[in-house]
Amino acid sequence: MAADPADQFCVAEERSGHCAVVDGNFLYVWGGYVSIEENEVYLPNDELWIYDMDSGLWTMHLMEGELPTSMSGSCGASINGKLYIFGGFDDKGYSNRLYYVNLRTKTGTYRWKKITNFKGQPPTPRDKLSCWVYKNRLIYFGGYGCRKHNELSDCFDVHDAFWEGQIFWGWHNDVHVFDTTTQTWSQPTIRGGDPPQPRAAHTCAVLGNKGYIFGGRVLQTRMNDLHCLNLDTWTWSGRIDISGEKPRDRSWHTLTPIGDDRLFLFGGLSSDNVPLSDGWIHSIATNGWKQLTHLPKSRPRLWHTACLGQEGEVMVFGGSKDDLLFMDTGHCSDLLIFQTQPYSLLRLCLDCIGKNAALLENQIPCLPSKLLQEVLKKITFWAAMTHRQERKAETERQNQLHST
Repeated sequence: MAADPADQFCVAEERSGHCAVVDGNFLYVWGGYVSIEENEVYLPNDELWIYDMDSGLWTMHLMEGELPTSMSGSCGASINGKLYIFGGFDDKGYSNRLYYVNLRTKTGTYRWKKITNFKGQPPTPRDKLSCWVYKNRLIYFGGYGCRKHNELSDCFDVHDAFWEGQIFWGWHNDVHVFDTTTQTWSQPTIRGGDPPQPRAAHTCAVLGNKGYIFGGRVLQTRMNDLHCLNLDTWTWSGRIDISGEKPRDRSWHTLTPIGDDRLFLFGGLSSDNVPLSDGWIHSIATNGWKQLTHLPKSRPRLWHTACLGQEGEVMVFGGSKDDLLFMDTGHCSDLLIFQTQPYSLLRLCLDCIGKNAALLENQIPCLPSKLLQEVLKKITFWAAMTHRQERKAETERQNQLHST
């Protein structure tokens, strides 16, 4: 029996505050939450959604093992084919637990493992933090969470306190390292420079041996400052002085390394609570920002994820198109793909054949077998794109009819 096209071309469920990583030709998505009748509902903790970049198809896989609780605001990162999840927020509060799952499974079974036999002291519980991956280490910065009275320090800005239990909530700017080889937590000694102000809902990216931070929120302030930490010498840059125009203040945005010396900034929520759809490229060589002028203004995103594909494309998944603080209803399930460099000639040829498969149906079977496999994937990819666009247009048409 032929598969139902609607099932074949399904997409991962809409969500915000999730984790996403790329390994090989696949995008992996886990966790997050969605709003149902004004209630925050966490996505199932045993579901891993996988997007095949070649075919454009999504599949969902049930997970086993020591499952993390369903959460939002966790920090996800991949090292050597393993997805690591740290922190987050669930119905019981903030987490400082660390889990991993092997994405390169040979059996097709994805099994979570909670890391309990570690050495050292993990960070205090928090969410909306960020992470640099460098030399098989996960390097975490910032986030919003809670501390006990005896854990207060200069790296923590207090937001609120529950005096009876001596629990304090607030923003962090501390740095913690987890070495995945030795299973050890440590806090490096910062040897110089001014650290960024404590913050959460900021974003991190690595270029070379430098870990960059942009924006984020503390108290009622959203920022647009850029800092970097030398991940070998543990020295902060201080606020980097930018020449020319620069992006506005924001939180819940993404920063993605593209090439050897550029960073791609997208979306977020502005200081005046406007969901943003702007994109910017920061060049390390010129120390300047340049706004991309060709992006659609009607596709804002915040608390989304952004991952780099195989040919320099940035894949933005999920997030919200609304201000989550006041109208938490606009969670998204579409995948936005931003091309940041010219595609290879082979990629362009495959796309051309895939788009025009009906015209070339007699010639395609004559292709060499290896090339034919690539072409068939592209045919599927463009069939999936067309199906989703038609379904979206039909949904919008139905919504317009109902509204009138």
